[in-house]
Amino acid sequence: MDSYYLYILYSEKLDRYYTGSAADPHKRLLRHNEGATKSTKPGRPWKIVYHEEYPSRSEAVKRENYIKRMKSRKFIMSLIAKDTEA
Repeated sequence: MDSYYLYILYSEKLDRYYTGSAADPHKRLLRHNEGATKSTKPGRPWKIVYHEEYPSRSEAVKRENYIKRMKSRKFIMSLIAKDTEA
């Protein structure tokens, strides 16, 4: 079974985060930066600032939805900060 990833992107231009999930987050980042996703097109260029690996798509999407429900920039920034400490 292939891994699936939760990822968080950051746009310096908009000073915003975007949370998503994909089997290949780097390939997905290219699509975001090509302008293929309406919601992220204005923020280009995006960069991956955080990711988590999961054994299935459903688990990655579950985590993605949890983070989105938090509606908290502070929560996202705490995840990124913990990741950079490790």
